[in-house]
Amino acid sequence: MYHKSPVAVVEEPEHFRLPLWKEGFCGLDLLRLKVSRVYSGRHCPKGDGSPVVVVPGYLGCDLYLVELYCWLERIGYAPYFSRIGHNAECPDILTQRLVRTIERAHAETGMAVHLVGHSLGGVFARSAAACVPDKVASVITLGSPFCGVRVNPWVLRSVSLLQARLRFRGRGKDCFTTRCACGFSCRMRDIFPEGIPQTAVYTKSDGVVDWQVCINGNRDTDFEVSGTHTGLVWNAKVYTLIADRLALAVSHQAAAAVKQRANGEQLSRAPRVRAAALKGTGVRPAVH
Repeated sequence: MYHKSPVAVVEEPEHFRLPLWKEGFCGLDLLRLKVSRVYSGRHCPKGDGSPVVVVPGYLGCDLYLVELYCWLERIGYAPYFSRIGHNAECPDILTQRLVRTIERAHAETGMAVHLVGHSLGGVFARSAAACVPDKVASVITLGSPFCGVRVNPWVLRSVSLLQARLRFRGRGKDCFTTRCACGFSCRMRDIFPEGIPQTAVYTKSDGVVDWQVCINGNRDTDFEVSGTHTGLVWNAKVYTLIADRLALAVSHQAAAAVKQRANGEQLSRAPRVRAAALKGTGVRPAVH
């Protein structure tokens, strides 16, 4: 379940021929979801009330994640929108906004937070997890290019326009480039927190990013589905995977808590056991 990998690979964007026209069929993913067994929430593992923050992809906002948000609530979790705003801003600013949402969800529920990020939102989710690993329970990425930047040429053109817009707004000439030295860029080069379960969902018919940069090379955490890149947030198979992986992360967290309590009890009993063993010998236990 745990696999050593960087938060994200920092490299110059690369043109990659991808079938962008297939993204026009994303509505079919939504239709299939509506008629699937998983959509009602009755045929998947139930949640434990822990918070789940959903993070939108490049150029998107929380609005298109409403279906996922409502479904998470139906299966027993406490969903939160990311509140990062329009995903077309300085990555460091967006990550800071996401961290604030994680801290609020953690404070309101008293539980560690699960993150589900779509596309670039998954990269932000991994970055935020590296910022506050003690408050994050798991990270699930949906078509997120965290192992490279190989994207459709049309997407790359929009990135160039965004970079120009950020420069015009005074963000700095290197903002949203590999040359930027902000906290986000530096954090990308760190190793992803080893104790946080991660899941990478991808589709080989992705028309936006090369699916091979959306996986970490671990069969236990990489999951392929059919469908479009855009439709990953409305994909019935993805919803089934999310339910299963959240449930697995919750069970691992519960097991870790039990082990931690047991270790604590052993440590607290140790002085009493030593004192009982020395009783009647005339030897006093050492006091630290």
